[in-house]
Amino acid sequence: MEKVSDIFGSMVFNDAVMKERLPKQTYRALRESIETNKDLTMDVANVIAAEMKNWAIENGATHFAHWFLPLSGVNAEKHDAFISPVGDGTIIMDFSGKDLIKGEPDGSSFPSGGIRATFEARGYTNWDPTSYAFIKEKTLCIPTAFAAYGGEALDQKTPLLRSMDEINKQAMRIMKIFGMDDVKKVITSVGAEQEYFLVDKETYLKRPDLIYTGRTLFGAKPPKRQELDDHYFGAINPRVKEFMEDIDVELWKLGIPVKTEHNEVAPAQHEMAPIYSETNVALDQNQLSMELLRKIARRHDMVCLLHEKPFAGVNGSGKHVNWSISTDTGMNLLDPGDNPKKNMMFMLMLIAVIQAVDDYQDLLRCAVASAGNDHRLGGNEAPPAIISVFLGDEIGFVVDKIIAGEEIHMDKEGLFDLGANVLPSFKKDTTDRNRTSPFAFTGNKFEFRMPGSEQSIGDICCVLNTIVAESLEQYADRLESTTDLAGDLRKLTKDVLTKHQRIIYNGDNYTEEWVALAEKRGLLNLTSTAEAVTQSLNKKNIELYKKHGIFTETEVRARFEVQLENYGKMINIEALTMIDMARKFIAPAVSAYSADLADTAISKKELGVNANAEISALSRISDLAEVLGQKINLLEEAVIKAGEYEPVEAATFFHDSVIPKMNELRVVADELETLTCKEYWPFPSYGDLLSSVQS
Repeated sequence: MEKVSDIFGSMVFNDAVMKERLPKQTYRALRESIETNKDLTMDVANVIAAEMKNWAIENGATHFAHWFLPLSGVNAEKHDAFISPVGDGTIIMDFSGKDLIKGEPDGSSFPSGGIRATFEARGYTNWDPTSYAFIKEKTLCIPTAFAAYGGEALDQKTPLLRSMDEINKQAMRIMKIFGMDDVKKVITSVGAEQEYFLVDKETYLKRPDLIYTGRTLFGAKPPKRQELDDHYFGAINPRVKEFMEDIDVELWKLGIPVKTEHNEVAPAQHEMAPIYSETNVALDQNQLSMELLRKIARRHDMVCLLHEKPFAGVNGSGKHVNWSISTDTGMNLLDPGDNPKKNMMFMLMLIAVIQAVDDYQDLLRCAVASAGNDHRLGGNEAPPAIISVFLGDEIGFVVDKIIAGEEIHMDKEGLFDLGANVLPSFKKDTTDRNRTSPFAFTGNKFEFRMPGSEQSIGDICCVLNTIVAESLEQYADRLESTTDLAGDLRKLTKDVLTKHQRIIYNGDNYTEEWVALAEKRGLLNLTSTAEAVTQSLNKKNIELYKKHGIFTETEVRARFEVQLENYGKMINIEALTMIDMARKFIAPAVSAYSADLADTAISKKELGVNANAEISALSRISDLAEVLGQKINLLEEAVIKAGEYEPVEAATFFHDSVIPKMNELRVVADELETLTCKEYWPFPSYGDLLSSVQS
């Protein structure tokens, strides 16, 4: 393999390439546009487009595409060749500034929540110069925002960029209050850990549920799952290692700084994690990573499952969003330093996040709501649906003392000694890690552990940026006229922590005691998407978005409609798939096995041999087969009934009526699997799937 340093970013029109290839005046104009939000002139755009095209063609590209992230959850791109006829039967390779800046996809063919009707098709994609263009499969891909004809956002990127502008605006007010005049910009950064499963392609293709829904709708528990904890951080299977090496190379070529990879807890489960990037870049990189995980797995005759809970009874997959905020001068504003007691900036940013999470816990829960994530949240691998903030012992100690108005005395050393001379001592982190917490401070960042593996980080980071911007705006309003910054900041810190201490919890979030305590504190426990999504329409949330210019009320309501419709559609697809699998495959298989059992019993009786075992098994299977038919019919009736409701009522009906009937059907089918000879059962078992790549 080529050296990593040689291939990293080789397929990206990044800053180094632009600095080398663009005229100095053009490069300066582009940087000024990025840093000051000043529009580029068409002359400058034409020069950039020409050099981008030349670079792309030199690297094998034949087409270009505006690459965008619609609300369908799937990356979108429409390819156009660089060719342009010249009238004599020949062509030139052409790509203009207009081609670079603007595209016109069909706005009504993507989810819009009613913003675009079929007869109102026009939509626009708009180049995002802060996220580098890249080459993928001989196509120059230009990251863009996507909006309707009226300017309404129809994608993940547009509101995220708006939120980044807003948190920068409010944070810069704080920088001025602190006299940090050298700071020109405040940036949020994200590192998104990505979990996934790998299964054998041939085995996968025998499971209609995996093909249609991304998860197994039937499946009896295998004899061995994750009880022995022998998969987590274990030696990586050679077949998986080859895949990981391949994915590393492809991601590195695209400038995606993937660094960590390992086996996760569940069999067949793995994780990869990149180094932090600016939030909108991290969004693009994570979307590309998911696309390439799926694509490259198939090269290795495997399938990558990104569903949050592809297998019942083993851990599901999350996407831990590590969020931080820093200045363009390199200062991490969430780094407590050697003594968080004395770090005023850190304490201000800490209370801003604590207040934001408490005030807008409903928006954070809404941002991670999906049919897939409902299966994962609250299990013994993911945080519960109740949102809280974990601070750890040291920061928690400081917070408790501030609320109580007491003096703070701290151990300055904080050294960690394992008691063996050969092992060096090292300085402990400011906090322990709490795997049960939804929102944990982990030393110089917050880790939001609730997002599901298949979800876009766009909405999630948009919410985080916006709610923290709201806290910072309130603090700036209070502190800008101060004549005693230290004194007023101490009072502000105590006021905020006292008011919002209910959201802080450093214990085990899996316990029933925490559920009861959270209810006593007045925290929300929104256990389903049907409950969570409606929170976005709360008046305070709509006003928040409008105030900070993130969404209009029309955009908020449109996204609410899209999220609820997606939930209902997904449950409907799963229910129909279950009916199809049970009726066309499971019932006939059970019938065939029952017939053979009966023939065996008759033959034994004719020979005067005891047939009690066959008769007993046949009796149980026959009883279950009858119940199976009843459960299929009941589920079918519920699905038909769901179609009579509008999206809001339908979502509730799917949750309250359809899903319970799906669960009832599964219980019967899974028991039948344990009683039916493997040769008759129509689908690969859990054991087959989970060991298909690992064996």
